[in-house]
Amino acid sequence: MSHILYKNTKISYSDNGKGNAIVLLHGFLESKKMWTEYVELFSKTHRVITIDLLGHGESDSLGYVHEMEENANAVNEVLEFLKIEKAIILGHSMGGYVGLAFAELYPKKIQKLVLQNSTSKEDGEEKKTNRTRAIKAVKQNYISFVSLAIANLFSENNRTRLAEEIEKVKTEALKTPLQGIVASLEGMKIRKDREWLLHENRFPVLLILGKKDPVLNYEESLAQIEDTTAELVSFEDGHMSHIENKEELKTILLDFFE
Repeated sequence: MSHILYKNTKISYSDNGKGNAIVLLHGFLESKKMWTEYVELFSKTHRVITIDLLGHGESDSLGYVHEMEENANAVNEVLEFLKIEKAIILGHSMGGYVGLAFAELYPKKIQKLVLQNSTSKEDGEEKKTNRTRAIKAVKQNYISFVSLAIANLFSENNRTRLAEEIEKVKTEALKTPLQGIVASLEGMKIRKDREWLLHENRFPVLLILGKKDPVLNYEESLAQIEDTTAELVSFEDGHMSHIENKEELKTILLDFFE
């Protein structure tokens, strides 16, 4: 694993394979380790970059609010360092918010965009209130908050079937420092609405949704791509398509990358 300094803050990344570049961005409470299996597959035909977002994995925190734009700028610094001029960006959940911020800030650098279990819409008032509650909850009981947050990402019918996988995700999530969690919640709460980007059709977009996603409302998520050229893939499961629908997702992504 390698790292660069962005605003004197360590940003950790990995770089594997050769060919057109794919950048994989993890979600809240995750790290670049979530992509291990996907890197092995994709790097056979592409150059694959994974990046730990601010306050996650092996990347340090930068202040008390990690705005999506700040994360996008850090991603750009990695790409500049690696001399990558254009890339396919795939973001899971919060990683999708960062991918959208990157697309707005660096439109010429994005070849395709995958929003996996993510949305271009900003938080509504209820969601913002829930983020504030989450900040309070994690400060009061860190372990309880993280454990519950991870379990709630999977559809109910998968929580028993994938119990072992869920424990692995929890173990990784519990390595996320408190400052990283709070700063990310603050950043997600104030993020801009970027639905307009999907309507401008500047680059191909793939939206991947789970019909039983406990975090994102499926019907509301569909509305954002009406009258756009975005492709849609819907699974019958939850927020963690890379685990709940692993094999189907691999095939779908490889097709989209070509």
